Amino acid sequence: MITFTDYYKPNHPNTMNQPMRINSFSRSFILMAFLALFSVSAMAGSRDYYQIQVFRLTGKAQEAKLDNYLKNAYLPAIHRAGIPKVGVFKPVESDTTSGKRVYVWMSFKSLDQFSKIQDVLLKDKDFQAKGIDFLGAPVDQKPFVRKESILLKAFPDAPNFFIPTYSTSPSERIYELRSYEGPTDNLFRQKAKMFNEGGEIKLFNSLGFNTVFNAEVISGSTMPNLMYMTSFSDMASHDAHWKTFGSHPDWKKLSSMDEYKNTVSKAVILLLHPTDYSDF
Repeated sequence: MITFTDYYKPNHPNTMNQPMRINSFSRSFILMAFLALFSVSAMAGSRDYYQIQVFRLTGKAQEAKLDNYLKNAYLPAIHRAGIPKVGVFKPVESDTTSGKRVYVWMSFKSLDQFSKIQDVLLKDKDFQAKGIDFLGAPVDQKPFVRKESILLKAFPDAPNFFIPTYSTSPSERIYELRSYEGPTDNLFRQKAKMFNEGGEIKLFNSLGFNTVFNAEVISGSTMPNLMYMTSFSDMASHDAHWKTFGSHPDWKKLSSMDEYKNTVSKAVILLLHPTDYSDF
């Protein structure tokens, strides 16, 4: 029996008169192997970019206009632009900013994709038509007060986002968005190290926090800072998870290490519900 290896031996009678075929096959095989290896390596090293838009509102009238715009114009256009998941969140009822803040989160595979999104929306005729009441509102009927944009890059130990699934209603689910501001650049780097090399991300994962993302802010108003979002089926689950985390021996050991002390000058903790039209 002639095997594949035998067939392509240089001196085999079936190949002695086919040098070009052998060379062509070899070159093609090597090229395909190289491209496959390059693709896998590139994917393994890729890290997501995230944007969080914060809409500041005066109250219910602006909130209703924003909801209509996001649900019927903005999210469908973003989906058409190749971004499958957009999260839209509002503060829980007990928050003093309830009814006056809306948070819109989305993910990008590259800064190039992020930089082109506005051009894509400008050329989307359906988006421009359906969003006209919001986009072209007269100056005396502004649909929001101000809008902030925060740009983030995923941490090495959490390079890609995670979308959880829950059976509870959106009004019960809790998405906790945290921002940890550092007093100096170097101390901030230590806090980032605590999440990555220190193992804080791994601890969150092992305890089932269903973390949507962990990332460093690369453009924002409170730098240097990092942000992350954990999620829970309801408030009881939220409280139980944090109780377990606070008493866990790994956290006690990590938080007591000198190299991670005084790395946070301010922590901003937001408890949010997803809207009924949010993608998660």
